[in-house]
Amino acid sequence: MGASIPQNVADMGDVDLLAAVLGSARSSQVLAAELLERHGSLEAVCRLGSPALRGRGIGPAAARRLAASLEIGRRTLARCSEPRPVVRCSADVAAHFTPKLAPLRHEEMWLLALDGRNGILAERRVARGDRSTCAAAPSEILRAAISEAASAMVLVHNHPSGDPAPSGDDIAMTRRMIEAGQAVGVPLVDHVIVAARAHTSLADLGLFRPSTE
Repeated sequence: MGASIPQNVADMGDVDLLAAVLGSARSSQVLAAELLERHGSLEAVCRLGSPALRGRGIGPAAARRLAASLEIGRRTLARCSEPRPVVRCSADVAAHFTPKLAPLRHEEMWLLALDGRNGILAERRVARGDRSTCAAAPSEILRAAISEAASAMVLVHNHPSGDPAPSGDDIAMTRRMIEAGQAVGVPLVDHVIVAARAHTSLADLGLFRPSTE
Protein backbone atom coordinates (compact mmCIF):
# COMPACT_ATOMS: atom_id res chain seq x y z
CA MET A 1 0.00 0.00 0.00
CA GLY A 2 1.12 3.57 -0.66
CA ALA A 3 1.56 6.27 1.92
CA SER A 4 -1.62 7.44 3.67
CA ILE A 5 -3.10 10.80 2.70
CA PRO A 6 -2.52 13.43 5.41
CA GLN A 7 -5.42 15.44 6.79
CA ASN A 8 -4.03 18.62 5.23
CA VAL A 9 -3.44 17.78 1.57
CA ALA A 10 -1.74 21.17 1.10
CA ASP A 11 1.27 19.61 2.85
CA MET A 12 1.65 16.95 0.13
CA GLY A 13 4.23 17.18 -2.62
CA ASP A 14 3.33 16.96 -6.30
CA VAL A 15 4.30 13.29 -6.57
CA ASP A 16 2.23 12.34 -3.53
CA LEU A 17 -0.79 14.26 -4.81
CA LEU A 18 -0.69 12.52 -8.16
CA ALA A 19 -0.14 9.14 -6.51
CA ALA A 20 -3.12 9.69 -4.21
CA VAL A 21 -5.39 10.16 -7.22
CA LEU A 22 -3.90 7.29 -9.21
CA GLY A 23 -4.45 4.75 -6.44
CA SER A 24 -3.11 3.25 -3.24
CA ALA A 25 -0.68 0.77 -4.78
CA ARG A 26 3.04 1.43 -4.33
CA SER A 27 3.39 1.55 -8.13
CA SER A 28 1.30 4.74 -8.10
CA GLN A 29 4.24 6.60 -6.58
CA VAL A 30 6.46 5.37 -9.40
CA LEU A 31 3.92 6.33 -12.08
CA ALA A 32 3.41 9.76 -10.54
CA ALA A 33 7.14 10.40 -10.40
CA GLU A 34 7.54 9.26 -14.03
CA LEU A 35 4.70 11.54 -15.20
CA LEU A 36 6.24 14.57 -13.54
CA GLU A 37 9.73 13.74 -14.76
CA ARG A 38 8.54 13.18 -18.33
CA HIS A 39 6.32 16.27 -18.56
CA GLY A 40 8.12 18.59 -16.18
CA SER A 41 5.29 19.95 -14.04
CA LEU A 42 1.75 19.48 -12.79
CA GLU A 43 0.66 22.12 -15.30
CA ALA A 44 1.96 20.00 -18.16
CA VAL A 45 0.26 16.89 -16.78
CA CYS A 46 -2.98 18.90 -16.59
CA ARG A 47 -2.84 19.38 -20.35
CA LEU A 48 -2.90 15.63 -20.98
CA GLY A 49 -6.26 14.06 -21.74
CA SER A 50 -7.50 10.70 -20.52
CA PRO A 51 -6.37 8.83 -23.69
CA ALA A 52 -2.85 10.24 -23.37
CA LEU A 53 -2.69 9.23 -19.72
CA ARG A 54 -3.73 5.66 -20.54
CA GLY A 55 -0.83 5.48 -22.98
CA ARG A 56 1.63 6.04 -20.15
CA GLY A 57 1.02 2.90 -18.14
CA ILE A 58 -2.00 4.19 -16.22
CA GLY A 59 -5.12 2.01 -16.13
CA PRO A 60 -8.44 3.30 -17.51
CA ALA A 61 -10.05 3.87 -14.09
CA ALA A 62 -7.01 5.72 -12.72
CA ALA A 63 -6.77 7.79 -15.91
CA ARG A 64 -10.41 8.83 -15.57
CA ARG A 65 -9.93 9.72 -11.89
CA LEU A 66 -6.92 11.85 -12.71
CA ALA A 67 -8.65 13.53 -15.65
CA ALA A 68 -11.68 14.27 -13.44
CA SER A 69 -9.47 15.72 -10.68
CA LEU A 70 -7.68 17.95 -13.17
CA GLU A 71 -11.01 19.11 -14.61
CA ILE A 72 -12.19 20.05 -11.11
CA GLY A 73 -9.08 22.18 -10.76
CA ARG A 74 -9.62 23.84 -14.14
CA ARG A 75 -13.25 24.68 -13.41
CA THR A 76 -12.48 25.97 -9.94
CA LEU A 77 -9.76 28.25 -11.28
CA ALA A 78 -12.02 29.51 -14.07
CA ARG A 79 -14.89 30.27 -11.72
CA CYS A 80 -12.65 31.97 -9.17
CA SER A 81 -11.36 34.29 -11.89
CA GLU A 82 -14.87 35.34 -12.94
CA PRO A 83 -16.16 38.59 -11.38
CA ARG A 84 -18.80 37.94 -8.74
CA PRO A 85 -22.21 39.58 -9.07
CA VAL A 86 -22.42 42.48 -6.62
CA VAL A 87 -25.42 43.38 -4.47
CA ARG A 88 -25.68 47.17 -4.37
CA CYS A 89 -29.29 47.55 -3.24
CA SER A 90 -32.50 45.65 -2.58
CA ALA A 91 -33.49 46.00 -6.23
CA ASP A 92 -30.45 43.91 -7.19
CA VAL A 93 -31.60 41.17 -4.82
CA ALA A 94 -35.17 41.31 -6.13
CA ALA A 95 -34.02 41.20 -9.75
CA HIS A 96 -31.94 38.12 -8.99
CA PHE A 97 -34.60 36.19 -7.08
CA THR A 98 -37.99 37.25 -8.43
CA PRO A 99 -37.83 34.99 -11.52
CA LYS A 100 -36.95 32.04 -9.27
CA LEU A 101 -39.29 32.62 -6.33
CA ALA A 102 -42.28 34.64 -7.52
CA PRO A 103 -43.90 31.77 -9.51
CA LEU A 104 -43.84 29.40 -6.52
CA ARG A 105 -47.06 28.54 -4.69
CA HIS A 106 -45.21 27.97 -1.43
CA GLU A 107 -42.76 30.11 0.51
CA GLU A 108 -39.02 29.54 0.40
CA MET A 109 -36.25 31.38 2.21
CA TRP A 110 -32.83 31.79 0.64
CA LEU A 111 -29.52 33.00 1.97
CA LEU A 112 -27.16 35.19 -0.04
CA ALA A 113 -23.64 34.87 1.35
CA LEU A 114 -21.63 38.01 0.56
CA ASP A 115 -17.93 38.77 0.55
CA GLY A 116 -16.39 41.95 1.95
CA ARG A 117 -17.35 43.92 -1.18
CA ASN A 118 -20.93 42.63 -1.30
CA GLY A 119 -20.08 40.15 -4.04
CA ILE A 120 -22.20 37.00 -4.02
CA LEU A 121 -20.21 34.05 -2.71
CA ALA A 122 -23.12 31.62 -2.71
CA GLU A 123 -26.89 31.33 -2.54
CA ARG A 124 -28.55 28.58 -0.55
CA ARG A 125 -32.11 27.66 0.26
CA VAL A 126 -32.40 27.54 4.04
CA ALA A 127 -36.12 26.78 4.46
CA ARG A 128 -39.21 25.64 2.57
CA GLY A 129 -42.66 26.44 3.90
CA ASP A 130 -46.30 26.38 2.85
CA ARG A 131 -48.50 28.99 1.15
CA SER A 132 -48.29 31.52 3.97
CA THR A 133 -45.39 30.68 6.29
CA CYS A 134 -41.76 29.66 6.14
CA ALA A 135 -40.00 28.92 9.42
CA ALA A 136 -36.22 29.19 9.29
CA ALA A 137 -34.05 28.48 12.32
CA PRO A 138 -31.45 31.23 12.91
CA SER A 139 -28.89 28.58 13.85
CA GLU A 140 -29.28 26.86 10.47
CA ILE A 141 -28.98 30.16 8.60
CA LEU A 142 -25.85 31.12 10.51
CA ARG A 143 -24.34 27.69 9.96
CA ALA A 144 -24.88 28.05 6.22
CA ALA A 145 -23.41 31.57 6.17
CA ILE A 146 -20.35 30.55 8.16
CA SER A 147 -19.78 27.48 5.98
CA GLU A 148 -19.61 29.80 2.95
CA ALA A 149 -17.10 32.09 4.74
CA ALA A 150 -19.54 34.98 4.36
CA SER A 151 -18.60 38.48 5.50
CA ALA A 152 -22.27 39.49 5.46
CA MET A 153 -25.59 37.98 4.45
CA VAL A 154 -28.94 38.82 2.92
CA LEU A 155 -32.14 36.84 3.42
CA VAL A 156 -34.76 36.56 0.70
CA HIS A 157 -38.16 34.93 0.72
CA ASN A 158 -41.31 35.06 -1.37
CA HIS A 159 -44.97 35.77 -0.67
CA PRO A 160 -47.16 33.67 -2.99
CA SER A 161 -50.11 35.94 -2.15
CA GLY A 162 -48.56 38.65 -4.31
CA ASP A 163 -48.31 41.11 -1.41
CA PRO A 164 -44.67 41.65 -0.37
CA ALA A 165 -45.55 43.52 2.84
CA PRO A 166 -43.76 41.91 5.81
CA SER A 167 -45.82 40.05 8.37
CA GLY A 168 -45.29 40.36 12.09
CA ASP A 169 -43.47 37.03 12.02
CA ASP A 170 -41.20 38.29 9.21
CA ILE A 171 -40.24 41.34 11.26
CA ALA A 172 -39.68 39.35 14.46
CA MET A 173 -37.55 36.76 12.67
CA THR A 174 -35.49 39.49 10.99
CA ARG A 175 -34.80 41.16 14.32
CA ARG A 176 -33.62 37.85 15.77
CA MET A 177 -31.33 37.35 12.79
CA ILE A 178 -29.89 40.86 13.09
CA GLU A 179 -28.90 40.09 16.69
CA ALA A 180 -27.62 36.61 15.86
CA GLY A 181 -25.54 37.84 12.93
CA GLN A 182 -23.98 40.60 15.01
CA ALA A 183 -23.10 38.08 17.71
CA VAL A 184 -21.06 35.91 15.33
CA GLY A 185 -19.62 38.70 13.18
CA VAL A 186 -21.66 37.94 10.04
CA PRO A 187 -24.14 40.82 9.87
CA LEU A 188 -27.51 40.52 8.21
CA VAL A 189 -27.65 43.55 5.91
CA ASP A 190 -31.12 43.09 4.42
CA HIS A 191 -34.17 40.85 4.27
CA VAL A 192 -35.99 41.15 0.96
CA ILE A 193 -39.50 39.84 0.32
CA VAL A 194 -40.38 39.27 -3.32
CA ALA A 195 -43.71 38.84 -5.05
CA ALA A 196 -44.75 38.73 -8.69
CA ARG A 197 -44.98 42.50 -9.24
CA ALA A 198 -43.15 44.10 -6.32
CA HIS A 199 -40.68 43.59 -3.52
CA THR A 200 -40.10 44.95 -0.03
CA SER A 201 -36.77 45.51 1.70
CA LEU A 202 -36.84 45.51 5.47
CA ALA A 203 -33.61 47.51 5.42
CA ASP A 204 -35.28 50.16 3.24
CA LEU A 205 -38.16 50.24 5.74
CA GLY A 206 -35.68 51.19 8.47
CA LEU A 207 -35.72 47.96 10.46
CA PHE A 208 -31.92 47.78 10.44
CA ARG A 209 -31.36 51.27 11.82
CA PRO A 210 -30.41 51.47 15.51
CA SER A 211 -33.33 52.21 17.78
CA THR A 212 -33.54 55.81 19.04
CA GLU A 213 -35.59 54.85 22.06
